[in-house]
Amino acid sequence: MGYETIRLEKPFTIDEIVSIHYFEYTSTYAFEGEQHDFWEFLYVDKGEVSVRAGETDHTLRKGQIIFHKPGEFHSLRAGGGTAPNLVVVGFVCKSPAMRFFEDRVESLGDVGRDLLATIVAEAQDAFSSNLGDPQVLRLERREDPPFGGEQLIAAALEELLVRLVRRGAAPVAERPTSLIREHSQQDFISAISAYLQANLSRKLTLADICRDNLVGRSYLQKIFRERTGGGAMEYFGQLKIEAAKEKIREGSHNFTEIASMLGYSSIHYFSRHFKKTTGMTPSEYASSVKGLSGRAPAGGHDV
Repeated sequence: MGYETIRLEKPFTIDEIVSIHYFEYTSTYAFEGEQHDFWEFLYVDKGEVSVRAGETDHTLRKGQIIFHKPGEFHSLRAGGGTAPNLVVVGFVCKSPAMRFFEDRVESLGDVGRDLLATIVAEAQDAFSSNLGDPQVLRLERREDPPFGGEQLIAAALEELLVRLVRRGAAPVAERPTSLIREHSQQDFISAISAYLQANLSRKLTLADICRDNLVGRSYLQKIFRERTGGGAMEYFGQLKIEAAKEKIREGSHNFTEIASMLGYSSIHYFSRHFKKTTGMTPSEYASSVKGLSGRAPAGGHDV
């Protein structure tokens, strides 16, 4: 008796990518709009944006994603007085199952965010194009990219689409114990993160964090290293830098004021920490953001 093969069914097949961007915009950014013949989604990684899709206006906040079908006019502007961070991906998919995403706004959970992170990370390694530049109309391949990077991008995008359709079409199943444990750890991280966000102006120590949150030092460090790849103080420092970047993009404060607002002992220490974390001085970052956000995207490309 011979074996027989079975051809795998693929409701979504992504063979062509148009654009992959991670934008850090100012709080006053506005894009007048466009339409094109491919699918595109916009995910709000930070802040808030107002989006017009066809004749409908939407307000999207952190964690939400909107899909634009081919031929749909869309525009956006920053909202809420915040400087938004956005992921924008344009792709070609002619599957009938894509009708599910027409006029669709969704919220992403941990799995969806991880898939988006994979797409952006692999794109940074596979392409030499600046993913933060709205003028980039075509992705340029690196001369020696990591093996299979483009396939991983397609796989992550296809999985994201499948999971969103599944979630919209099926009831939520009971979680296994291992996932409940993972969820509780994520709740712990979220609670500590909220505490750190609320205390960005302070010079917190590890002892302060443990005392104020009634948690042991070893457990705190263990969970943070498992979930973020670094210790709690490294995470706190990264939050400070992200807040500094947002304040620089908003343009309401000078560097000395920002350093003081975020609990740095001096502008010099702030500048050293900023450059160590981002690879740029605050002045270099401000100039790059101004150059980025001061230009309107050309036709045929979004946001």
